[in-house]
Amino acid sequence: MSDTTITPPLNPDLVVAKFGGTSVANAAQLRKVQNIIEADARRRVIVPSAPGKEHSKDTKVTDLLYLTHELAANQQSIDGVWSNIEKRFWGIVTDLGIRCDLQPHLDAARDAIVAGADAQFAASRGEALNGRIVACLLDAEYIDAAEVIRFTNNKRLDSETYTLLAQRIGGNGRYVLPGFYGANAHGEVQTFSRGGSDVSGAIAAAALCASVYENWTDVSGLLMADPRVVPHAMTIPEITYRELRELSYMGASVLHEEAVFPVRSRAIPIHIRNTNKPDDEGTRIVADRTPGPYLITGIAGRAGFTVIFIEKALMNKELGFGRRVLDVFERLGINYEHSPSGIDTLSIVVSDEELGNHLEQVLEDLQGAVHPDRLDVYPGMAMIATVGMGMNRQIGTAARLFNALASSGVNVRMIDQGSSEQNIIIGVEEADLAMGIKAIYNAFTPEDYPGIL
Repeated sequence: MSDTTITPPLNPDLVVAKFGGTSVANAAQLRKVQNIIEADARRRVIVPSAPGKEHSKDTKVTDLLYLTHELAANQQSIDGVWSNIEKRFWGIVTDLGIRCDLQPHLDAARDAIVAGADAQFAASRGEALNGRIVACLLDAEYIDAAEVIRFTNNKRLDSETYTLLAQRIGGNGRYVLPGFYGANAHGEVQTFSRGGSDVSGAIAAAALCASVYENWTDVSGLLMADPRVVPHAMTIPEITYRELRELSYMGASVLHEEAVFPVRSRAIPIHIRNTNKPDDEGTRIVADRTPGPYLITGIAGRAGFTVIFIEKALMNKELGFGRRVLDVFERLGINYEHSPSGIDTLSIVVSDEELGNHLEQVLEDLQGAVHPDRLDVYPGMAMIATVGMGMNRQIGTAARLFNALASSGVNVRMIDQGSSEQNIIIGVEEADLAMGIKAIYNAFTPEDYPGIL
């Protein structure tokens, strides 16, 4: 008998649609959500976030809920904050003009927080309560995520989740599954990290073999570069999971970084779309794609790195040298980002957040571990990743990139190219980060290019 696991085909009649905080911030936004859902009968599993900000000076409901936990934990009254939370939810119900028996669930949440429920339970109530409103609006079945999304004792997703979701959701009905949380083996509410509703939607899509996982937000897809640096950056129409991972690592993402993994194993496309502009094409994230005529997919960069440079003669002949270097970082609990090397040199790139106040200890331990001829530290570094499927097929891509940087006066301090040859990562001074991104963008998007990649 074969042990080969048979993956069921995708269901062409099912789309999982997740809506972010800005998409469900008030009644007006929820009416847009309703119109989007009713425009396609396949959108049968809806994953809402908690209400986000209505305006720049507003406070997210999740943040108010965290505050109630903090007050309760310090034996202070939550009445003032809770009153604002209730007004927010009842205001949405009233403005929608729907009937929704929300008060028992509000009371239960409040009582639990006052009685000492932890921060994860408190934070999850934003999605739980908003999910009930969305279910009332759509006349859909509400599913408490704590009943179907399970975590193991080590806080990882339990594979039983997929079975529970598949058993609970079936037929041609419409279902609302609040995002962001589930429950552990003891039935206690456990949350994903912030933005985790993206992950909830991906898990549901994978469990149900959805044809598409739609992620509705307030932007029309992923842009080729940060619009704060390149104001008119073009939208990426299609990108692979791998390309997205490379760009997300540098901070370029409208999607929680863990949301890709559940759907990638079943090659379910993710479609990033704009609730406020539903006719925009958005960005499709797919398992594979045919390379287009353009060399790169996107550019992303972030500051806040330190490079530790090690030099030692005949390093390449010294067995275990690299392992001893990395052991220093492991013993101190520090993750490293990159480790470009030469014959007698090795650089370790570490984010300042990871390095913390351990630099002196790192240098002392490296001296003892490998006795380098030279040990230098270069703080204030930034990394820029240029990503694209077509890069490894085109002669002169790297030359084009480095010529653009040189012409803009950006000095490259470090180069690291991934083995997939789908990315080139460079290190520059933090002061040159924005200029470097602009230079690369302009080099690969001539004026005669069309308005999409």
